[in-house]
Amino acid sequence: MNTLIIREFGDYTISGSKCFDLPKMDIADCIGCWTCWWKTPGICVHKDLEDFYRSYVNADRVIIFAQLKYGFVSSKLKTLLDRMIPLFLPYTIFERGGTWHVPRYPKYPAIEFYFNYEFEEEADAQLLHDYIQKVFEQFYSKEICIRHVSQFQEASL
Repeated sequence: MNTLIIREFGDYTISGSKCFDLPKMDIADCIGCWTCWWKTPGICVHKDLEDFYRSYVNADRVIIFAQLKYGFVSSKLKTLLDRMIPLFLPYTIFERGGTWHVPRYPKYPAIEFYFNYEFEEEADAQLLHDYIQKVFEQFYSKEICIRHVSQFQEASL
């Protein structure tokens, strides 16, 4: 299984996996120029994530170790998620009660999302869960697992 790891904390590794340490990455913000859709389809004007994009679409599974801030994803992880828009076509369809971008590729990886935050309120935990679930449903991931890092096991999916 081709696994990609995105880490914001810890030293989690899996033999043979590719790992991106998010705190060490310099990721520019999306500027909303639409170049990735119209001028150079699938290619962002910023050249800082080319290796990541290839690794993501070729992965069978992506494991994210997210360092939550105030119970939500960090600004760096949010930027990475925002910058994944080149992986989809500029066209949209309306289905399942919402608007979806058309996929650019025939398959997208399964997602395991682990966080290291202790929620005081169940409603706050549910908000994070709903957000991550929606993001990766929109990213056409067929399997999405969202758990506290204490539940991490190498073969979760």
